[in-house]
Amino acid sequence: MIRRHVKVLSVGIQNVTQVVKRMASSDVPRFEFKDLDDKWRKQWLLDKEVKSFQGSHRSDHLKEKKDFYSLVMFPYPSGKLHLGHLRVYTISDVIARYKKMQGFNVINPMGWDAFGLPAENAAVERGIDPAIWTEQNIATMKEQMQCFLADFDWDREISTCSPEYYKWTQKIFLMLFEKGLAYQKEAEINWDPIDKTVLANEQVDSEGRSWRSGALVEKKFLKQWFIGITKYADRLVDDLKDLEGWPQHVKTMQKNWIGRSKGLQIDFPISEGNPLSVYTTRPETVFCAQFIAISLNHPLVLARSRTDGNLARFLKECKNAELDSKIGYKLPDLKASIPINTDNSKRTKFDIPIYVAPYVLNEYGSGAVMGCPGHDRRDFEFWSLHEPSKQITQVMGPETGETEIPYEPKVGIMQDRTTLVKSGLDSLGSYTGISADKARSRVSQAVASLGVGKESTNYRLKDWLISRQRYWGAPIPIIHCESCGPVVVPDSQLPVLLPKVEQHHFEKGNPLENVESFVSCTCPSCGSKKARRETDTMDTFMDSSWYFLRYLDPHNSKELISREAGQSMPVDLYIGGVEHAILHLLYSRFIAKFLNDEGVWKGKFTKDEPIVRLITQGMVHGKTYIDPQSERFLKPEELDFGNPKAPVIKQTGKHPKVTFEKMSKSKHNGADPQECIQKYGADATRAQILFLAPVSDTLQWDEKQILGVDRWLRKVFKLADSFPLLADEMRQTSNSDAIAKVELQFTGSKESLELGDREVTVYNEVQNLVKSINLSLNDVYSLNTVVSDLMKITNAITKVLGPNGCNVNPVLVDELYRTLLICMAPVTPVTAEECWFRINNSGKGNCTRGTVFDEEFPTGKVLKTRRGKFNVIINGRPRGSIVTDQNLLEQSEEQLLKTLRLNRDFSKHLGGDIRKIITKKGLVSIVTLA
Repeated sequence: MIRRHVKVLSVGIQNVTQVVKRMASSDVPRFEFKDLDDKWRKQWLLDKEVKSFQGSHRSDHLKEKKDFYSLVMFPYPSGKLHLGHLRVYTISDVIARYKKMQGFNVINPMGWDAFGLPAENAAVERGIDPAIWTEQNIATMKEQMQCFLADFDWDREISTCSPEYYKWTQKIFLMLFEKGLAYQKEAEINWDPIDKTVLANEQVDSEGRSWRSGALVEKKFLKQWFIGITKYADRLVDDLKDLEGWPQHVKTMQKNWIGRSKGLQIDFPISEGNPLSVYTTRPETVFCAQFIAISLNHPLVLARSRTDGNLARFLKECKNAELDSKIGYKLPDLKASIPINTDNSKRTKFDIPIYVAPYVLNEYGSGAVMGCPGHDRRDFEFWSLHEPSKQITQVMGPETGETEIPYEPKVGIMQDRTTLVKSGLDSLGSYTGISADKARSRVSQAVASLGVGKESTNYRLKDWLISRQRYWGAPIPIIHCESCGPVVVPDSQLPVLLPKVEQHHFEKGNPLENVESFVSCTCPSCGSKKARRETDTMDTFMDSSWYFLRYLDPHNSKELISREAGQSMPVDLYIGGVEHAILHLLYSRFIAKFLNDEGVWKGKFTKDEPIVRLITQGMVHGKTYIDPQSERFLKPEELDFGNPKAPVIKQTGKHPKVTFEKMSKSKHNGADPQECIQKYGADATRAQILFLAPVSDTLQWDEKQILGVDRWLRKVFKLADSFPLLADEMRQTSNSDAIAKVELQFTGSKESLELGDREVTVYNEVQNLVKSINLSLNDVYSLNTVVSDLMKITNAITKVLGPNGCNVNPVLVDELYRTLLICMAPVTPVTAEECWFRINNSGKGNCTRGTVFDEEFPTGKVLKTRRGKFNVIINGRPRGSIVTDQNLLEQSEEQLLKTLRLNRDFSKHLGGDIRKIITKKGLVSIVTLA
């Protein structure tokens, strides 16, 4: 290693002076970023083709690298990307590029969640085949993705509507069927009257509306296909604790949706017929049960509705009742009894009414609840509506004082009328004064010993309903035979292809039922010619529940994924919206666990979980203008932006209200990302999206703010254009002020460089910012600070070249500028690549090298020196500071004074005799006699 001593001398200073003048000028390079986007997109495509041609060598090279599977949730091909897409794909692309530059073999695929109702409805409206509509949209969106420079591996591209893909979706269904996890049964279903299809429970919101169309969901009984996800409920809950890389709120949402609870199944005797089985997690409140409520579809209700006309009418009225409605119907001449007394003996006193109530879910427990108005809010509201004059009974409360009604905490003390006035019970016997926990345990033991109850675990999660009465989905590979029942389609006949359909097939009911050539088939088991093919298609979440596996082996025609390809699982980083927390993400975990059990894939770690780390990005809101008088949303053309900071309504001359709201056509606040890219280039658009907000926060988009990023990028180009002047003179001279030595990393030189104090300062400033950039890129959520740190590095380099800058070794400037470009590459790839090309092909640079993306991403190596800065005070007045050896304060007074007198700023004040020297950390104070 050659030691290189460099100090800028006369000739070099002349060139640096020219750089200073150029940097001080206000001229900003004028060019169209869009032209550079086109240039480098074509070049990178050519580079990929060359690498593909050299595939054998490249594959050997990649085997030496560690995989990093970076995945972004694939889109539905609507035909147009919006800023929300652009945000999540930019985040994903930045991380993928960063990991590549760290030396990982990055898997960064893209595909299309292409089945579903929107495509079918849009195609029907236009009178074209859904497949053609979808293919056109995919082509359009793929071009849009390439416009913002997303570096996806298109060789891995998949589309869920492709027969080559849904063949394996059908195979997964058959595997589930063979294990008893796919089955058909008559069930009450959620029916969307607008889309005319069945919805899973997860696809109905809290107001009883369809997640897609917004229609009020109706209830119907149909024979449907279900997937037995409940068999995996315990694993899905228990394994959440292992997902350390997932946001806690997402894990909580899944835990609550699965809703595992431990409680008691208690049999309440009734005055006529078999006991009513009630599930409760609050057995200690059994003594204050004041009614029983049962669901609309409870067997007792269905039986009584045949002879009770009033009940039948009530059930009809409840068809469209809100889920939280507190209406009810009291069953006449039928009452229930609390099954045990407070002394734990059996009780058969039929004194509590039985109601039919829509707020009781048929799927939860046994479809019956014990109503305790004193300890449950919903029961309280129901009882207050139906029995407002009757006293509400409580059996527990806090240790001291009265309690409100209802008292819902599960902690407290069992109390009767002797201590709790509102109790309503004269005595709780041996239960009086004990804790709720102890009472819970005693009741459990008592009902078990009397044979009127048992411990039970219940789940809110129900089996996954996948039947859809629509055309544009993966056909369910089942054939119905009068002799054999449901028969699986043999593997050799997969995929079951969607038939070509005409417009009239969509006019009524399930479109596939209207295609006789598809429905009529031969039974694979007995050969009957009268067999009928299943006409339901699968929920599109079946397609998206396993797509991350297929990306790893997209062209395999013999198996879903090879064992070798499966070794790249699990997904290291998954990025997408939190709205998928209890649908796509839960189903994906389930299917991955099932396929892992079947030996389809075996990941490196995380047991059978498919995703190591999950990042959920915030929404994008647009700038919205509202008329202050009419509250009407205003179109941009209705405003005068003569003063951009204070626009006025053209018609009234008044200032509009300005807010940021979710983008929508009705609010006229949408923004076309392609228009922004055309105007400012992909780099500025990408950087602005990252810069505006942390990843998890809502991004408030205002295109006008992008000008700051535009100026920054032009400043970086200005440095590149000044670079040849810096490279002219790099003479080897003695650097007597050297305090540290640094190994050059990016200049192409294998020499080391000795730095003076000022050079160490600027070097360490940049290195600390590089460390900060690495932290943010690994954290992901703080990507906004990456852009601000890159701006700070740019300013640091510009400052040392500015009119007030210091003489800094040109070799060091070269090194720091290259460091900047490498750090910019994941965020602003075109700017980094173009500037890298310019400085390496100027004819005067240190080296001529290829793409910036072949460089190793710097980690930030701060130099540690034995130099320290000391403030000097003489006779009470600050006289400046000195940078010297850190052991200055350990020197003798004579040596210390000798060091200070070498500096003219201090020596002129140290002429007289010294009276006192005081030294503290970073400070020297001297008092003279003069």
